[in-house]
Amino acid sequence: MLNLEEKSPEDLERIIFEAQSQLETRISSKRKEVIAQIKQLAASIGVSVDIQEVKGKKISSVESRYRDPSDPLRTWTGRGLPPKWMQALLAAGHSKNDFLINK
Repeated sequence: MLNLEEKSPEDLERIIFEAQSQLETRISSKRKEVIAQIKQLAASIGVSVDIQEVKGKKISSVESRYRDPSDPLRTWTGRGLPPKWMQALLAAGHSKNDFLINK
């Protein structure tokens, strides 16, 4: 077990880098192993498979629908819990529609 308390920041960064590299190597190795097993199982029943790896995650962007009148940089998409600035405005008796960006 490593005693991290006695390590310098540089040592900790090196340990983290090495651990991340080792993790990436193991994940890559496991992925290749699983793909080989899938292809072997498919071949055993006379089926061929074409496995395409997806690079990165697809992130969809949602446009903001509401803007804080006191700070135009603060916006909200309308999804999830309202931010504190919107909660305060709603508690003061305003409607969300008062703060629509595209009226």
